[in-house]
Amino acid sequence: MKNIVTEMLGIQYPIVQGGMMWVGMPEMAAAVSNAGGLGIITALSQGSPDGLRQAIAHTRTLTDKPFAVNITILPAAVPPPYAEYVDVVINSGLKVVETAGNNPKEFIAKFKAAGIKIVHKCTAVRHALSAERNGVDVISIDGFECAGHPGEDDVGGLVLIPAAARALKIPVIASGGIADGYGLAAALTLGAYGVNMGTRFIATKEAPVHQNVKDLIVSSSERDTTLIFRTLHNTGRVLKNAISEQVVAIEKKGGAKFEDVQPLVAGVRGRAALTSGNVQDGLMWGSMASGLITDVPSCKDLIDRMMRECREALTRSSSLI
Repeated sequence: MKNIVTEMLGIQYPIVQGGMMWVGMPEMAAAVSNAGGLGIITALSQGSPDGLRQAIAHTRTLTDKPFAVNITILPAAVPPPYAEYVDVVINSGLKVVETAGNNPKEFIAKFKAAGIKIVHKCTAVRHALSAERNGVDVISIDGFECAGHPGEDDVGGLVLIPAAARALKIPVIASGGIADGYGLAAALTLGAYGVNMGTRFIATKEAPVHQNVKDLIVSSSERDTTLIFRTLHNTGRVLKNAISEQVVAIEKKGGAKFEDVQPLVAGVRGRAALTSGNVQDGLMWGSMASGLITDVPSCKDLIDRMMRECREALTRSSSLI
């Protein structure tokens, strides 16, 4: 399947792996890239710029296909050395970077000078237009169904994807709530040129998380996610578990501050839960797509199946005309 996004990113199929914290590791990225999609290493999961440099080198021993790095720019009292991460990506010779969080404006010129294509993830058309003006190459538009932070507008993909496709001159990738080839076909029909998936790729054989985490996703329905940080105006979607229920209960009392929930939602606690398989003892970030996930295939089997489903769906739709 060829289109402007597959040509721009150098991939066989218009399927991009989400840049997930603690999941976007070399083995995960290589498996997706080897299957024809675009695998992504998450920069901040590597611990340091030197850790990212080593991860890129390791990924190159696992695949000769294109892969990318995700750099998520978030406000922090002591921010990570983002400029150093950017330099590692540039010096590595990679040709694609995914940015998310705050606007990557200050780094765009450096990426462009190095011939790197920039895929920027955002949750609103107005933010996408701003990123387009600043020079990014592709927008990954994230609907309300997504895992992670869906923004505060609560607009689902069925509206957000075509709204972004109409408003932007650069290509759009659909993200949030997509887990199969039917979702890919729908996204293409709505005006996107590909999809970005996170939760679906966690439930694969190569994902570097405990089997209990994968089983939790498979057993969850589309109703088994919840929204946290709602009252803090930093909404996040996670799978329901003991920790998320405690966070929601604290917020419902009113007047909650981040400090009140910080011990529950600490990143180190979530990472430990992903590794140990104690899925009740840390946040389990997951999307409504969990309701569409019923197995744990290899990345290759998943992507091959998605492409079959997509072609079948598009052929069936065309036959109605």
